[in-house]
Amino acid sequence: MEELLTIENVSKGFRLNDGKDLQVLSDVNLKILNIPVKPQIVSIIGPSGGGKTTLLRILAGLDVPDSGKVAIKCSKINTLREVKIGDIGVVFQRYPLFDDRTVLQNLVEPAVNGGLSGAEAKQKALQFLEEFELSKQASSFPVQLSGGQRQRVAIAQQLIQERRYIILDEPFSGLDPNNIANVIKLLQHVASQHTDNTFIIVTHDITSALIISDHVYLLGKPNDSPAGKGAYFVKEYDLIAEGLAYNENIEDMPRFLQIRKEIKYVHFPRLIIAKN
Repeated sequence: MEELLTIENVSKGFRLNDGKDLQVLSDVNLKILNIPVKPQIVSIIGPSGGGKTTLLRILAGLDVPDSGKVAIKCSKINTLREVKIGDIGVVFQRYPLFDDRTVLQNLVEPAVNGGLSGAEAKQKALQFLEEFELSKQASSFPVQLSGGQRQRVAIAQQLIQERRYIILDEPFSGLDPNNIANVIKLLQHVASQHTDNTFIIVTHDITSALIISDHVYLLGKPNDSPAGKGAYFVKEYDLIAEGLAYNENIEDMPRFLQIRKEIKYVHFPRLIIAKN
C-alpha cells in the first residue's frame, strides 16, 4: 500500500525561562498508508501534557522540528514531499469560526480564497451544508449553533478548501454520548468519500479513539525512559490486524475491551506528564 503521510525521526525541544532545556519529542515515527475503499482515520492518544500539542503543530507545519521531517503525498506529482503550512487542515478544539459571518459565509469565503468564483463557492458551500445536515443553519451565526454543529461547520470549512488531510484536536471533548456517536459516523462517512481523505485525531478519549480508528498510536514517555528523553510512540495498535476496525459491534468485542483496559490501566499510569 502507498504511503500518504510519514513522520520520520521527529524531535523537538524548547528552552525554558529558567534557561533549562526541555525535550518534548524524541524520534517520533509514524506512517499512514492508503487503505483502498476504507476510511483512513488514525488516532494519537496520550495524557494531557504528553506532547500531543507539539506534535500536532509540527504535523500542520506551524512549528518546525529540531530534527526529522513530516512528508505527505502530493496529488499533483503523486509522490511524497515535506509538509508546508496549509497542506494539512486543523480543526482546533474551540472550532474558531468567523463569528461575524453566517454559517454559509463561513464556507463561501474559504472557497473563494481557494480560487473559486463567488457563484461556484456558494454552490459548493450549499452542497456541504446539505451533506453535513446544516442547511437549516445556513443563515445562522456560530454563536447560535450547538457545539456539535460548530464542529461540523469547522470540518466542512477545511474540506471545502480541498484539504485531504485534517487533524482534529480533541473532537469528542464536551460532547454527550449521542453527539460523540454522530461525530464518529460523520468522520467515517467523509473519510470514505475519497481514497486520500485522511483524518488524524489527537485525543485522550481512549474509547472513542478505538471505535473510530484503523490505527491507534500511544504517545508518551514511560517512567523508565532515560533522563532527558522526550515523548515518543510507546505503542501502536493495528486495529485492522486485530479484526476490530470498521466493525459496528466493536464495543462488544472482547479484544476491544482488553485493549481499552490495557491502555487505561497499564500504559497511562506509566506515562510521565511532560510540559508541551
